[in-house]
Amino acid sequence: MKRVLFALLASTVILIPEAFAQSKGDITVGLGVGVVDVKSDNGTLAGGQAAVSNNAQFAITAEYFIKDNIGIELLASTPFSHDINIAGVGFAGDVNHLPPTLSLNYHFPETNGIKPYVGIGANYTLFFDAQSPLGSLELEDSFGFAAQAGVDFSITDNAALRANIRWIDIDSDVSLNGVDIGTAEIDPFVYTAAYVIKF
Repeated sequence: MKRVLFALLASTVILIPEAFAQSKGDITVGLGVGVVDVKSDNGTLAGGQAAVSNNAQFAITAEYFIKDNIGIELLASTPFSHDINIAGVGFAGDVNHLPPTLSLNYHFPETNGIKPYVGIGANYTLFFDAQSPLGSLELEDSFGFAAQAGVDFSITDNAALRANIRWIDIDSDVSLNGVDIGTAEIDPFVYTAAYVIKF
């Protein structure tokens, strides 16, 4: 899915782009789709290897530029949903989460309508609506480091198409029927394709 998103994004870049400058006091809003690509080794739960599924949802970013090309960005989304499987057990439940992430970004100077950027920040992941056929399932909220890199493809001086990759440190202690059964190590890459507008 992430390859399709990036291919669609790249195919819409126009041949003669206009400058998409970001100056002190500007605000940008990005609307798009984010794919949470969970790492393959998700730790051990109840003595078995855990596997957490991927998911895609609507994503939104808002960024305020405190200086030219330097912005503070908040990432939000609709709730992501993940199945949890345990080796030797099979399907062990599912859970929803929201991953608000605050980042400090630096946007490099634009070249031929292409403006890359990098950012670092912090993530707070809120887990909720956990359900399991095995009983009462709970996942604790997570706080961790986040890093990202992306590129804006200018459409006009107030709009761009964006491709972004973000890594988030997400680990959650898991309990079943009140008993600690281990830590889910999610640590996903998040791939986003978005339309960005400047105000």
